[in-house]
Amino acid sequence: METVSTTKSFGGTNGVYRHAAETTGCDMTFAVYTPPGKGPFPVLYYLSGLTCTHANVMEKGGAQGHASKHGVVLVMPDTSPRGVNLPGEDDAYDFGSGAGFYVNATRAPWSKHYRMYDYVTSELPALIEKEFPVDPERMGVFGHSMGGHGALITAFKNPHRYKSVSAFAPIVAPTRVPWGHKAFAGYLGDEDKEAWRAWDATELLPGSGWSSPILIDQGTSDNFLKEQLRPELFEEVAKTVDVPLTLRLQDGYDHSYYFISTFMGDHIDHHAALLKA
Repeated sequence: METVSTTKSFGGTNGVYRHAAETTGCDMTFAVYTPPGKGPFPVLYYLSGLTCTHANVMEKGGAQGHASKHGVVLVMPDTSPRGVNLPGEDDAYDFGSGAGFYVNATRAPWSKHYRMYDYVTSELPALIEKEFPVDPERMGVFGHSMGGHGALITAFKNPHRYKSVSAFAPIVAPTRVPWGHKAFAGYLGDEDKEAWRAWDATELLPGSGWSSPILIDQGTSDNFLKEQLRPELFEEVAKTVDVPLTLRLQDGYDHSYYFISTFMGDHIDHHAALLKA
């Protein structure tokens, strides 16, 4: 692991790091905020949305102060492999570079590198546990938009590993919206759409065994709300299986980091309460 930079922040350290990842077959860059103290600390993974890198939430999310207050390590990975030179990887904002969708691609040529699910749930946590003072028994995950989708599926596929989950404006039902159709057809193929359900939070929740409270914030002025996000679909399923969900529709807020930073403290409060219980 290579240290790219470190900066003091709220008494702790905000660092950017790089390593050669086996799952993606390329160098991956990620950020970590380590609060002041000795640890071991609870660890919270933040999965970013379309077009983002580790830097968006690190620089705009306003998370470090809240993480420092609660004594929580924040891990902020990238959203896709970079520079692997696949045909068309940089042609669109919603597929390829910056748009890994946190799935393990099964369709060539994407299957060789686009294994973001394995990266964020296996390889990166193993590295974090080796290099940073974290307690792997107290681990949570949250994210925004595409990353909200990633956070939800990560939690529901691993309910015994993750103790908490939340999301900002998540893509809750990718099998039923254009963003998901494009990504899943490209990464997973469109011959067997039934296989897509394994990467859809609304489909996964009922059989997941997840029971911890879920927090979702969604802006009412989000341009993507009606076509791409559709939180009502997830809310309906959560009620059916009696999983505690707090879905807050925030009046006038959009899809940006102005929205995320406004409610970041509430989300870290949510995770800290569960991870320290």
